[in-house]
Amino acid sequence: MKDITRKTFLHQLIGLSASVAFLPLTAWKNEGQADDEFYQKMLGANTKEVNKLLQTFASEITELRRRLGFDLANLAAAFSEPRSPYYRKPELVPVMDKIIRFLVAKQQDDGTLDLGNLASPPDTAFILEPLCTAATILKTAGLLSLVEVKKQLKQFILKAGEALRTGGVHTPNHRWVVSAALAKINALFPNPAYVRRIDEWLSERVFIDKEGHYLERSMIYSEVIDRCLITMAHLLNRAQLLEPVSRNLQMTYFYLEPNGDLVTNDSRRQDQYMTVNCLPYYLDYRYMAIQNTNSEFAAIARYIETVKGFDERIGPDLLAYSLETPLYKKPLPTPKAPSINFEKFFRETNLVRIRRNHTTTTIFGGTDFPFIVASGRSASPNFFAFRKGEAVLNYMRLSTSFFNTGYFHSQGITYKQGEYVLHQKIDAPYYQPLPNKYKLATGDYKHSPSTDGRFWNKMDFEHRPQSNIKTIETRIGIREANGANELRFSAKGAAGVQVTIELCFRAGGQVSGLKKIGDTADSYFIDGESGQYTYGKDTIQFGPGLFTHKKINSLEGEVYSSHFGSLKTEGIHVYLTAVTPFEHTFRIG
Repeated sequence: MKDITRKTFLHQLIGLSASVAFLPLTAWKNEGQADDEFYQKMLGANTKEVNKLLQTFASEITELRRRLGFDLANLAAAFSEPRSPYYRKPELVPVMDKIIRFLVAKQQDDGTLDLGNLASPPDTAFILEPLCTAATILKTAGLLSLVEVKKQLKQFILKAGEALRTGGVHTPNHRWVVSAALAKINALFPNPAYVRRIDEWLSERVFIDKEGHYLERSMIYSEVIDRCLITMAHLLNRAQLLEPVSRNLQMTYFYLEPNGDLVTNDSRRQDQYMTVNCLPYYLDYRYMAIQNTNSEFAAIARYIETVKGFDERIGPDLLAYSLETPLYKKPLPTPKAPSINFEKFFRETNLVRIRRNHTTTTIFGGTDFPFIVASGRSASPNFFAFRKGEAVLNYMRLSTSFFNTGYFHSQGITYKQGEYVLHQKIDAPYYQPLPNKYKLATGDYKHSPSTDGRFWNKMDFEHRPQSNIKTIETRIGIREANGANELRFSAKGAAGVQVTIELCFRAGGQVSGLKKIGDTADSYFIDGESGQYTYGKDTIQFGPGLFTHKKINSLEGEVYSSHFGSLKTEGIHVYLTAVTPFEHTFRIG
């Protein structure tokens, strides 16, 4: 990564003056001790959270939720920190007691909780993380007032530990969630059986590809895995587990948008359709910056402190984590800002990230084939996104009316002489009668998908001869230069097929050079050579337009429409429409 100044990094990363967006921290005083200003901020956030919790828990607890574990940990931190205004305040004890007794009452006979899923070991492991933090903080407090709280905590943790030691999981990251929870339990109540179970899961190996993606390629679950591996490395003295964490965090930086959002196009989990923020990664970057003396990770951690929502989402839990793991209080290395000018092609997932200061381009062509919409498969139709400061094109999609196959999903990305090429070829056949050797007297044929994957029926499609095969071939070539993009669209093969290109801009912006489509509130076409979208002080210009038909709805295709589903999201929608064969060059910048 190119070395630039930290001030420039912060200024350009968020598009604001560093003096406004970033609160500089004073020099760290001693090894293992946080500077007073930062520690006071942690104390203040914890105190504010505890004030809220005392009001919340004045009433009975009615809902089982993961956050209860953090509530207990934050109360324990306030009670145990001598500099907290709640240090050893007796009014905190009955609230802690109420929380843990509620959890004990909800615990199943096998030690699990019905938390999201029924009798779930991994969901129980998620809440055990902060509960073990609370138990660690309270462990050395030999106060009579805490005897019952600590007894109930130990009872819950050990019973849940047996469920985790013997129970199963659903998804790849669950293995490490369970293992990290067992490591925390083992640190409190050592038991070789816990470590054996951890080693059994670890013997499957932590997969990470050469570019830094875990199996699920999810920004939500990658952070979960990073946190779990850090926990195991720290508590079990397994330094080798930090290597994939470092690689994943290096990769994650390239997915970071200037406002703190993370690109999720290539995820194989639910976040491929969600907006995900970098805030949960804060402790991961902080730990690895300190542990490995990584100056770029230190700069990213400092940046995350400036992201909107940090004080509300991350601040309240920092004191508890710092009391449990004193490393978090050590000084960060001197930050060295990573480059904010890069072009990165992730070939493993067919995703391209290009950044030119405050302008970013995302190109995606990594759909899993055969195309199936399911958790664990990549299916996002968002092949292009663009940001220019506060002005955001959330996504661009292309859809055809070709046998209701719906959205374009590129079959990978190729790169040649400065151009990224997305490509898809679809063959749609008609089916002939079954050969005699496959005919059944009952007429009850195999229930199977059509060979083009559009639908299922009891037709035994794979054994039928095909005829009248129709083809459509779509190509999108993309060239980027200095923060502007040129997209060259081409669709050929079957003639007379309607094609719709959809641009969705962030809601709340202003547009010009556009004309509404009918009476719709948020649907436009370009009324000339170019259109503009403005959000705050930033403007994206795009064009020229193309509008030959009005099919702008039901673009998803057979897979979605048969379930009455839609992927259309909130925002300002601009459409280009054409009929095959066609070519069109479109510019955005």
